[in-house]
Amino acid sequence: MEIIEKAPAKINLGLDVMHKRPDGYHELEMIMASIDLADWLTFSPLPNKQIIIQTDNGFLPRDRKNNIYQTIEIMQNAYHFNNGVHVTLKKNIPVAAGLGGGSSDAAATFRGLNRLFQLGASLEDMVPLSIPVGTDVPYCLYGQTSLVRGLGEIVEPLTCPIPQCWVVLVKPKLSISTPKVFAKMQLEELHHPDIVALKSAIEAQDYFEMTKHLGNSLEAYTMKRYPVVQSVKNKMLAFGADAAVMSGSGPTVLALCHKHSRALRVANALKGFCDEVYLVRTINK
Repeated sequence: MEIIEKAPAKINLGLDVMHKRPDGYHELEMIMASIDLADWLTFSPLPNKQIIIQTDNGFLPRDRKNNIYQTIEIMQNAYHFNNGVHVTLKKNIPVAAGLGGGSSDAAATFRGLNRLFQLGASLEDMVPLSIPVGTDVPYCLYGQTSLVRGLGEIVEPLTCPIPQCWVVLVKPKLSISTPKVFAKMQLEELHHPDIVALKSAIEAQDYFEMTKHLGNSLEAYTMKRYPVVQSVKNKMLAFGADAAVMSGSGPTVLALCHKHSRALRVANALKGFCDEVYLVRTINK
C-alpha cells in the first residue's frame, strides 16, 4: 500500500518581529499563504520501525537531522504503532530558501502516516506534536492563508484566502541560516509592517490594497548583508511587479502580479539574473 501527499511551499506576505521573549526566542506575527510549488512524498509501510528516506536531492540528510525522520519517530511514539516507514521524496521546493520546504514535508508526513496507518488523528491532535519539528510546521498542517503568531505555533486561518494572483519567486545562489539572522539582528533597526492592515485587505479580497501592506521585518538585516537580495527586489519592481517582499529570513524574494502577462514578463527578465526563478499561483484552499 502506498500513500502520496503533496507538500506545498509557503510564503510570508507579512512578517513582523515583535520582541524578544524571556525564553530567548522572538515573538512573531505573520500572514502566511501557500503556493503551487510543491514537494511530493510517497509513503509505504516497513516492518520493525525501520525508517528509510529516499530523495532526489543529494543535499538533504536522511537521518534524525531530517524533518521527515523526526516526524515519523514522533508519530511512532505518540500512536504506538510498530511499523516502519519508507518515504520517497521528490524535492521541488528550494532548500534553505525561506519557503518552508522542510516544514511542509514534515506536515505532509503527519498527514501521510495518519492515512497510511489509519490513526484517526485530527488536525488539533497533530499540531501540538508538530511544534518541536519546526515553527512553520503548524501552519503547513493548516495549509491555508492564516495569521500566525507566537513562535509559529498559533495559527488562525483567515475568513478568506489570499486573492488569487501570480507569484514570481527568485532565489539567489546563497543560503541563509534563520537562527543566525535572529541571533544577530537588532530589534531597534527593524521595520514593522502593518499586519492588521494586511489581514483586513485580504479578508476584504482587495488585491491592490493587500499589495500596499506586504512587509518583512527581517529584510533590513538580510538585505544589508546580502545586497543581491535587495537587487532582486528592486529588479522585480522595475520590471512591473505589483509588489515584492522577501519570504521568511530569505534569500528568496517573491513578487505578486495580478495578470499572468505581467508575471511572465517579470519572471523572464529575472532569469537572466538568477538561475532559480519560479512562476506559480497561490493556492485558494
